[in-house]
Amino acid sequence: MSVEKAPERDNVDGGETGKSELDINVGGPQDSDQDDGPDSKAQAGVQNIEAVTSVWTKSALYTAFVMIWVIYFVDSMQQGTTGNLTPWVTSAFQQHSLTPTVSVMSSIIGGVFKLTLAKILDIFGRPQGYILSIAFTTLGLIMMAGCNNVETYAAAQVFYWVGYNGLDYSLSVFLADTTSLRNRGLIFAYSSSPYIITTWLSGPISSAFLKGPGFRWGFGSFAIITPVITLPLFFLFMHYNKKAKQLGVIRPRESKGTFIQSLIYYGREFDIIGLLILSGGLAMFLLPFNIYSYQSDGWKSSLIIGLLVGGFVALIVFAIWERFFAAVTFIPYSLLTDRTVIGANILASSVFVSFYIWDSYFLSFLQVVNGLNVTESSYVGNIYSIGSCLWAILVGFVIRYTGKFKPICLFFGVPVTILGVGLMIHFRQPDVNIGYIIMCQIFIAFAGGTIVICEQTAVMAATSHQYVAVVLAVEAMASSIGGAIGSTVAAAVWQAVFPKKLGQYLPESAQGNLTDIYGSLDVQLSYPMGSPERIAIQKAYGDSQKMMLIAGTAVLSLSVVGTAMWRNIDVRQHKQVKGTVF
Repeated sequence: MSVEKAPERDNVDGGETGKSELDINVGGPQDSDQDDGPDSKAQAGVQNIEAVTSVWTKSALYTAFVMIWVIYFVDSMQQGTTGNLTPWVTSAFQQHSLTPTVSVMSSIIGGVFKLTLAKILDIFGRPQGYILSIAFTTLGLIMMAGCNNVETYAAAQVFYWVGYNGLDYSLSVFLADTTSLRNRGLIFAYSSSPYIITTWLSGPISSAFLKGPGFRWGFGSFAIITPVITLPLFFLFMHYNKKAKQLGVIRPRESKGTFIQSLIYYGREFDIIGLLILSGGLAMFLLPFNIYSYQSDGWKSSLIIGLLVGGFVALIVFAIWERFFAAVTFIPYSLLTDRTVIGANILASSVFVSFYIWDSYFLSFLQVVNGLNVTESSYVGNIYSIGSCLWAILVGFVIRYTGKFKPICLFFGVPVTILGVGLMIHFRQPDVNIGYIIMCQIFIAFAGGTIVICEQTAVMAATSHQYVAVVLAVEAMASSIGGAIGSTVAAAVWQAVFPKKLGQYLPESAQGNLTDIYGSLDVQLSYPMGSPERIAIQKAYGDSQKMMLIAGTAVLSLSVVGTAMWRNIDVRQHKQVKGTVF
C-alpha cells in the first residue's frame, strides 16, 4: 500500500538503499523510497511498525532513542538492585524445597517466553507486546515487595522474569525496526551503554535500601519507577500508530468471523502447535541442566534422562512440523537451514558455554587465591561488562562505515576471545600477579563486545523484516542453552576436581575439615593468607580452574566454525526496514 498520504520528508541518509549517491552522507535518519508502504505480505505487527516509521518525524525518532536509553538505564539498575535484594526476600524460604525449583523454572519460563512474545510482536504489534512486558515486570516487583510466603514469591519470580526478559527483548526489536541494518550494530551498542554506569550504582543503591527503609521499599520503588519510565515510549508509538490509521497507511483489520473462527485464525498465525512444541522442547532440554543436582541419582535419574530425551525429540519434531505441516511457520525452514543463521547460533551457544565454564567460580577464585575483598573482586568481574559495552560502540562504527561484520568477528572477536581464555590457563593460578588476569579480562571484554554486535547483526542480515523478531528470539535461546550447558560443565569439573585436590594438598591437621572447606567460601576465607591450609586451598583452586579453562578454550573452536559459516554480507546494500529510520 502506498504511503503517499504521509507528509513528505527529505531523504537524508541512504542507509540500506544501496544507492551510491546517498552513501556519502554519514549521519542522521534515512527514509525509504516514498512509494514503499508497509509490506502487504508481512504480519500485522510488522506492517504497523512500518506504517509508524512512515509517518513519524525525525524528532520523534530521536525522542524514541532517548527514551529507550533511559529505559535501559533504569531497567539495568533495577535488575542489579533487585538481584542484590533478593537474598533478603528468600531468607525466610531458604529451607523450603520449592525455592531452588522456583528460581530455575522462573528463569527458564522467562527465557522461553521470548518465543511467544516474538509472535505477539509480529501479529498484534510492537506496543502491545511491550505493554504486556511492562505489566508483568511491574506485577512481579509489587508481589516481591509484599510477599510473605513461598507461593507468592514463586509467582512473583515468574512474572518478574517473564516481564524483564520481555521488556529487554521488545526494546531490541524496536531498535531493529527503527534502524537501517548498517547502523543497527551501532544503535545496539548505544543501547547497552547504560551498563557502563549502572554497574557501579546497583550495590550502593541496594545497600541504602537495606540500611534505610528496607528491602520491600527497594522492590516497591522500582514498581513505581518502572511504569513511569517505560510508558511514555508506549504512548509515543501508539500516537503515531493512530496517525498512520488516520492517514490510511494502516488498513482497518478485517473481521476474522465468529469467536471460533478467530481462534482458528490466530492459532494458525501464531503457529501455536509449532510454538508449543518448540517452547516445551526447550524447557524440557534446559531444566535437567539446572535440577540434576537435586536428584539422588544425578544424571542417571529417570526424570533427568526422560526430560533430556523428550526435549531433544521435541526439537526434532519442531523442525519436521515447520518443514512439512505448518500453515504459517514460526520460522521459515529456509532460515532454519540458512548457514548464516546456523553459524550465528553456533557462535552464540559456544561463547556462552565457554563463558559459563570459566566464569562460574571466578569471583570466589579472586577472593580465595588473590586475596581480594568482595568489592575489589566485583571490580575485576565488572571489567567484562564495562569493556564490552565501550568497545561495542567502536565496532558499531566500523560496521557502519565498512558494511562488513564477518571479518571483524572472524579475525578479531573470536581469536582474541580464544587468546584471552587460553592465557588464563597459565595466569589463573596461585602466585601469579593479578595484573595478568586483568589483562586477559580486557582482551575478553573487547572481543566479547565485538562478538555480540556482529552475531546479532548476522542473524538479522540473513532475513527480512518479517522475521527479525523471531531470529533474535532464537538467538537468545541459543545463548540460554549454551549458558545452561556451561554452568553444568563448570559444576561437574568443580565437583570432580576440587575436593580431590583438597584431599591431596591439605595438611593432615585440616583433613577433618575437608567437607566444610569444600562447601563454604566463608570457611575457605577463614584461613589466613600464607597459612598451609590457605595455600592448599589455593592450589586446589588453581588445578580446578585449569581444567575449566582448558574446557572453555576447547569449546571455543566451535565459534571459529560458526563464524566461518556466515555469508560475507554487505549491510550497506541490504534494505530491510522502511520509513524514517536511523
